[in-house]
Amino acid sequence: MQKKKLMLIFNPAAGKGEGLVNLGPILQVLSNGGYLPTVFCTTGAGDATRLVKEYCSEYDCVTCIGGDGTLSETVAGLAQIDDPPLLGYIPQGTANDVATTLNLSHIPVAAAKTIVSGSPVNLDVGRFNKNDYFTYIAAFGAFTDVSYETPRESKNTLGHFAYVLNAMGKLSRLTYHNVKVEYDNGKIEDQFVFGSVSNSTSVAGFVKLTDNGVELDDGLFEVILIKRPANVIEMNQIVSAVLARNYSGNKVIMLRSKNVKFSFHRPVKWTRDGEAGGTHKEVLCENIHSPIRIMT
Repeated sequence: MQKKKLMLIFNPAAGKGEGLVNLGPILQVLSNGGYLPTVFCTTGAGDATRLVKEYCSEYDCVTCIGGDGTLSETVAGLAQIDDPPLLGYIPQGTANDVATTLNLSHIPVAAAKTIVSGSPVNLDVGRFNKNDYFTYIAAFGAFTDVSYETPRESKNTLGHFAYVLNAMGKLSRLTYHNVKVEYDNGKIEDQFVFGSVSNSTSVAGFVKLTDNGVELDDGLFEVILIKRPANVIEMNQIVSAVLARNYSGNKVIMLRSKNVKFSFHRPVKWTRDGEAGGTHKEVLCENIHSPIRIMT
């Protein structure tokens, strides 16, 4: 029987750099499962998106080995292709929020077996200001710089705890933004210290939305907004609410919307899928309904 063709995008710098050790066993699993893999190595930002756009039409499946950033770039490429091939993901990063959301194994060989014997599910994709994309989150404000400002050495050594440690050190520098938020069913104007647009049950490994009816293919984002706390007591209440997954208070707002627009009084720094997302005075996030099918 003729084998199906698989494009394997490999980020050797992801996680603890152990991907090369696992590459051989991964290739064996994929080959035994009926695929003929071709390996493409990334060397810098944007490589995965470029490679996917250029070559993915020649393959039956596109699989990436790396962290959330590598997956995000791969999805960005597929989202710009008509009738894209199946997507496979072998997580090799630090937080791996998408893998957690999809219940994918963090063991490389087990994840590879999912690609050959699993089932595809639909996945919504976020478009960010028309020309950029995100897989699971776009965010601004408190702690959003943690994931890409935390030194790689700390990420590799401490994992999720590195994010928490770095975040704790920023409490004394908490800033707020005057924001107008326009969504499908209304508008909110207030002072916010944090805002996120997500399609995930896990953000940075410690903010969980599991109990709030998150669906990855419903055409809707989950939008979380945290108002400016008046004092330390309110700040503690906000942190407790987030950790308890309680988004029904007057300081922590959660809503669902297909599209959401943010307008700021001054340019604000954003992140997309844990990487720097630029500084913007206006941001429009649009939900592209189920353009991707990912193996789970």
